[in-house]
Order: sequence, then structure tokens, then C-alpha cells
Amino acid sequence: MGMKMVRASIRPEVEREMVLALEAAGFPALTKSHVFGRGKQKGIIQEIDPQMPGEYETGVRLVPTPSECAREHPLSKVVRYVPKRMLQILVPDEAVQPVIQAIIRVNQTGYPGDGKIFVSPVEDAVRIRTGERGEAALG
Repeated sequence: MGMKMVRASIRPEVEREMVLALEAAGFPALTKSHVFGRGKQKGIIQEIDPQMPGEYETGVRLVPTPSECAREHPLSKVVRYVPKRMLQILVPDEAVQPVIQAIIRVNQTGYPGDGKIFVSPVEDAVRIRTGERGEAALG
């Protein structure tokens, strides 16, 4: 059997709910990081849709961060990055779809900024404390 690394970029305001949903689905072990990113909207929201959930606006408060390119070239607008949480979950191959479904269930609003999920193969894992390898090192 193989292993996969599932990485999910999600909104900060659903972080707690996401962690609890993964735990309830049987996947309590994860790594989370505070990150900034942007999608094809380039981190700039032109107008807030009145139908958008109220918590969305506060969750995507934009943080102006000039990019290297913006510092070197005159631009008419600041390049902005949106705060996100990056979750990393190492799972056996057969657990990938349940993890993806849990992430989608909690994060999908239908609006830009719902996030992305990336799945990558993992050749090996080693638990430092015990030296266990492969799936024995999961969790």
C-alpha cells in the first residue's frame, strides 16, 4: 500500500471546523500553517456579493504585500495576498477520497477563495521517536 500527502489551502475562519471534521472522520493527525496566497483573482476582490455569507468578508480581509515584481516595476495597483491556512494530512492511499470529501464539505461556499486541494505521492515516512517507517509512521 502507498501513502499520499493531501495539502489543502483553506479560509482561516473555517480552520477549527475543518480540524474537528477531519478528527471526526478518523484523521486527527495533521500539520497546519498560516500562509498567504492568491488565485486567478490576484487577491483583489472588486465587489462583495450581497449573497455572500457574512463571515466571508472578514475572513478574506486583504493584506497589502508588494511583490518583488511590484517593487521593481511601477504598477497601477498593489499586488495583494489573502491569508489562508495550509493543512497537510499524510494518509494511506485508500483514505485520500474521504479526506478530500471532508475538506470540500466544510470549505465549499461556491465563491472565489474556497481554496485548493493538492494530492502528492509519498515515498516514505519515518517517525523520528521510534524509527517506524511507512504506514506504521502515520498518525
